[in-house]
Amino acid sequence: MHLDRNGPPGGTSCESCHGAGSKHVQSGGGRGRFVHNPGRNPEACFSCHEDIHADFKLPQHHPVPEGHMNCIQCHDPHGSDVKKAGRGLAMVRQNETCAGCHRQQSKPVIFEHEAMREGCTVCHQPHGSINAKMLNDRDNNLCLKCHAQTPSAAGQIYIGGVPHTALLQRGTCWTSGCHTAVHGSNVDSTLRY
Repeated sequence: MHLDRNGPPGGTSCESCHGAGSKHVQSGGGRGRFVHNPGRNPEACFSCHEDIHADFKLPQHHPVPEGHMNCIQCHDPHGSDVKKAGRGLAMVRQNETCAGCHRQQSKPVIFEHEAMREGCTVCHQPHGSINAKMLNDRDNNLCLKCHAQTPSAAGQIYIGGVPHTALLQRGTCWTSGCHTAVHGSNVDSTLRY
């Protein structure tokens, strides 16, 4: 692992995350002695990132507090990404990082949902959410952020130039059975399985 001797920006140092180095030296050194490992205990990260810690208390969240994941699986605290001004720990290659665990959602497809090119966080919260599947918004509200609806003079609702009035009465984009392959489809360009 390459460690930048200049340390992260903003006055943080190795000791900010790993604890006092003097205790490690006084104990005679050795692996894991008096050195905090944020990979095993996310509290080292949460001590500075309190706002992110709050996200993990939401009903839908990645299982970091439960110990099934850790911050370092998605964020590289030692890499050059850390030095991006004002961003703190940044996502390293966002889609690739998410795809490391979410393989089913990131498989190549013939008809890809355009949002996939923009990044997973266009639709999903990276840490936690009040919505199912850690979505940024609920059901149709999320879809309509990009797929604007336009009313016609006859009172019809059009989305993407297609009449949707009757379809929307059956349920949401997903529950009505219309657009169930939200990440992409090999069968239908309207994202159906």
